Amino acid sequence: MFIKTRLGIMMFLQFFVWGVFFVTMGTYLGKLFEGREGLNSIIGGSYATQTWAALFAPLIVGFLGDRYLNKEHLNGILHLIGAVFLWWVSSVEDPSIFFWALLAFFICYMPTLALVNTITFQNVNDIESDFPKIRLWGTFGWIFAGLTISESFFGLFSFPILPGIEDGGSSAVQFKVAAVVSVIYGIYSFTLPASPPEGRGEPVNVIKILGFDSLNLMRNPSYFIFALCSFLICIPLAFYYARTGEFASAMHFGDRTAGVMALGQVSEIVFMALVPFFLFRLGVKWMLLVGMFAWALRYVLFGLLPGVAPMVVFGIVLHGICYDFFFVTGQLYTDRVAPREMRTSAQALIGLLTYGAGMLVGNYILGWWGDRIELDPTTQAGWEARAKEFWLMPAIFAASVAVFFFLAFWDKSSAAAPGDLPVDES
Repeated sequence: MFIKTRLGIMMFLQFFVWGVFFVTMGTYLGKLFEGREGLNSIIGGSYATQTWAALFAPLIVGFLGDRYLNKEHLNGILHLIGAVFLWWVSSVEDPSIFFWALLAFFICYMPTLALVNTITFQNVNDIESDFPKIRLWGTFGWIFAGLTISESFFGLFSFPILPGIEDGGSSAVQFKVAAVVSVIYGIYSFTLPASPPEGRGEPVNVIKILGFDSLNLMRNPSYFIFALCSFLICIPLAFYYARTGEFASAMHFGDRTAGVMALGQVSEIVFMALVPFFLFRLGVKWMLLVGMFAWALRYVLFGLLPGVAPMVVFGIVLHGICYDFFFVTGQLYTDRVAPREMRTSAQALIGLLTYGAGMLVGNYILGWWGDRIELDPTTQAGWEARAKEFWLMPAIFAASVAVFFFLAFWDKSSAAAPGDLPVDES
């Protein structure tokens, strides 16, 4: 039990470091670089640093964590180095330097997402039972990060945690808080249970590390359609992560925004528990479709009713359906379609297509689109004038992907059918 608690604290700190600045960074960048040409592209490019780093993260984990260093030691080293880069980010006032400083941080941070999972896997007795409970602490960490930097309890009332600091989400304070917690977490990582490298002495196989050896799954037409749509749907997904915070802040919630945005993670917890119930009744295809159309609905609400605060909150709360119905269902589907020896590679490939390539493309498109329609993201009037154009574009994109998936995905196997997903007896 003590080990599980220690691992839970690890997950909490892991996602606190990320969540304390990622939601509100767009608002900060809008104020920092206000008046600069191509402001929307600056914001989109800054968020793209996370997705660029995600593409390289498997190589760092596969090379160092699997062959040379204990995973808890590597986790600690990366977070200590990352803290230095975060502090540097807090002092930068040039957009090009900001990009490189933030990229340096994420190159340290993104590999640790995989490290904390494998540290957990190596130190619990029942992965299927214990891991979801431990991972839940990470969601709590993200929620608490939002409440901390907004100093509000889900936007309902004051929740002062940072004395003497006002509107931390619009200032460099958010990066300094993340840096301090990253130092604490880095030191704490060296006290975690030992997780030695499991591939010591084995040759580095870049193809396998990136999941490319699972490309054979694409010979299955249904799985190819699923993988293609997973990539495509993550292009509009980037709009939510990069721009909702500043949109909600300018339109309604101001310095309470991060606390309000944390409702999305509360929704995620609720719908995560409901996934088995709905999956049993709907099957994979309809679960994925509900997730895709929820994306489109969210952006329609933002675009057509930007001045109605309850509708903006409802769009945020839809995060639970958007994430759980699509990503969790997709991970389960991949696990059942892939042969046992290829499951890890298949999950890595889907991760590369979604949170890597899909969101990378999306981050650059959202910047280009914002500049093309001359969106001023720094004021309420700017969002009121361009919200419809800005948000309906990803809504139409997401709905189009959903319609294509509905027409093209026809997996009749037991892995996609309603009912309990088949148990692997091999």
